[in-house]
Amino acid sequence: MSAADVRIRHRAAVLGSPVEHSLSPVLHNAGYAAAGLADWSYTAYRVEADELADFVAGLGPEWAGLSLTMPLKQAALSVADEVTDTARLLGAANTLVLAGGRRRADNTDAPGLVDALARAGTAAAERVTILGAGGTARAGLYAAATLGAAAVTVYARRPAAVADLRPVADALGLTLKHAGFADPEPAGRADVVVSTLPAGAADAFAPTVRWRRDATVFDVLYSPWPTALAAVATAAGARVLGGLDLLLAQAVRQFEQFTGVPAPAEAMRTALSSAAG
Repeated sequence: MSAADVRIRHRAAVLGSPVEHSLSPVLHNAGYAAAGLADWSYTAYRVEADELADFVAGLGPEWAGLSLTMPLKQAALSVADEVTDTARLLGAANTLVLAGGRRRADNTDAPGLVDALARAGTAAAERVTILGAGGTARAGLYAAATLGAAAVTVYARRPAAVADLRPVADALGLTLKHAGFADPEPAGRADVVVSTLPAGAADAFAPTVRWRRDATVFDVLYSPWPTALAAVATAAGARVLGGLDLLLAQAVRQFEQFTGVPAPAEAMRTALSSAAG
């Protein structure tokens, strides 16, 4: 039987706006092929936040799950019948599992960040620094708590943005400290630094910070790569991870929730590396 003869019985997709650049279809479809799930298909749809409820309501029983990117991570909570503790704590979901007529919202970004760090050999940290105070910073806080940190320093231009993170930090038992961009040098003293800043925004840290050779620097961007931050940290001897590491780790968890079978992570990693160039 040829691939064209296989009837698709299970569907999943990534939703967002924009979404055309997403590498999630590459990851999941490579996983289906490696796992022998010939009747599974994963695609991408451009969906705005105010369109999500209608989109989900129109899906048939063949749909197993949705990956959600911006600007849908908060809207996903409102269309779910069930919200996991992690998604509720972080106030965002990047995963919607569709099973038995119910919708379960979850967040695999946060545990995915921990998985990627563990795979790189970082399973504990006392001092954690986060660059940026946006939505991904919440995943950074989750990772800090999981790694055993008691306090986290967040570098952000606006104190109000850091204040928005305080309920999450409190729930995780973390002491939250705010630092401004005027003095980035102390960031290099941390065991783990997670940059959640957009492209170019972390450049001020690149030439100023003296990175420890035993530090781990995780820049969640993957294009362009390497970022100035990642290049300098690598040259200093630090352990460096990038956005592709996070993309893969969170997708592995989604794959297993959607399909119910172990994810072929190495096949997915190979396909991602090839697609990213």
